[in-house]
Amino acid sequence: MGINDESDIDANLQIGPTSLGMVRLYIEGGGVELPMDFEPEEAEEIAEELRTAAAQARALADSAKSKKKK
Repeated sequence: MGINDESDIDANLQIGPTSLGMVRLYIEGGGVELPMDFEPEEAEEIAEELRTAAAQARALADSAKSKKKK
């Protein structure tokens, strides 16, 4: 499965700090529980990657909307 493939799997995502000063992404779905801990600096890098991906997705969506109007 690739980044652009759709899936019917439902999952829950929780994000928060741990008592050890890490940032935890906790993903649960499809019978899997996946805790992923990151140093705060790593979490900030991930957050920036999310912001960049969101901006790119928004630009693609806006471009698709513009093409439909024509």
